[in-house]
Amino acid sequence: MTTFIDPSPSGVESTTAALTTAGPAPESSAAVRQPSRAPRRVRRSKQGFVHGLLTNKKAMVGMAVMLAFITLALLAPLMFPGDPSRITDMASLEPSAEHWLGTTAKGQDVMALTIHGSRSSLLVGLTVGLASTFIGILVGLASAYFGKFIDEALSLVTNVFLLLPGLPLLVILAAFLPPGLGTVILVLVITGWAGSARVLRSQALSIRSKDFVAAAAVSGERAGRIMFREILPNMASIVMGTLLACVIYGIGAQAGLEFLGLGDVSTVSWGNNLFWAGNEGALLTGSWWVFVPSGLCIALVAFALALINYAVDEVTNPRLRKITAAKASPTTTKTPGRSAA
Repeated sequence: MTTFIDPSPSGVESTTAALTTAGPAPESSAAVRQPSRAPRRVRRSKQGFVHGLLTNKKAMVGMAVMLAFITLALLAPLMFPGDPSRITDMASLEPSAEHWLGTTAKGQDVMALTIHGSRSSLLVGLTVGLASTFIGILVGLASAYFGKFIDEALSLVTNVFLLLPGLPLLVILAAFLPPGLGTVILVLVITGWAGSARVLRSQALSIRSKDFVAAAAVSGERAGRIMFREILPNMASIVMGTLLACVIYGIGAQAGLEFLGLGDVSTVSWGNNLFWAGNEGALLTGSWWVFVPSGLCIALVAFALALINYAVDEVTNPRLRKITAAKASPTTTKTPGRSAA
């Protein structure tokens, strides 16, 4: 059975009071009632979270932007069939009806490069985000639940990766490993999981001391079940925020590595588009249409993910919810003096 914590202060107080005041005698009756209440509570929590996101303007704007980018990435082979990096004789053309975003110094269509580039950039960002968050969850939950020697060892490893300078480590790993998207993903996961592990460990430690976790341990549930069925569901908002932050990190770091020439230059991506724009002198020649689309796409994706992240925090954190004014009651009161008059 998974136990969820009601995020509202009243819900926490009532849950705590119920747990503290419950004696040994009512345990049997509570155990009988809990199986019927738990599914209803879980369903209500999920419905409230989804409804909160669907009614949040920031979440809707962010999801609309991300849906547009994902749709363009999926339709890229249909919109621009063939090799988008094919060199032609139409070099450095300004935006026109034939080429909406112009062409590069090699005669490549900038719009085709930008839309095809979204495929690898989004793939790397989502893969890095999921992998880094998964490692962070494993390390954070294990540290918080087992404690003692395991916590000290995992915290030492986490601190080592946090203290290492990120950019030099990225450059060294990318320079000595074979080029390719797999190398970029591996390097970014190695350097990006420590921050999420630290955040998730702190949150898991606060939930580890709750009564329902102790009750699960006393009832004989296994450690893995307690971590992933009791503690992890109550960290949904933190996990979601960590995942979105890791995706933003993956897209931005990939673009940075490829702009420095440390990625696979044969891959079409937003970072490589910026790399070739710099090498071909787009800044010096004033060919703004070559580098602005890829840079704008990176900024828009990061902005959309940040909006979703803020919306998730706003929905799940009662302190950030907007306080809506209650409707005025139609009942009127009369003062004793006036009624007597």
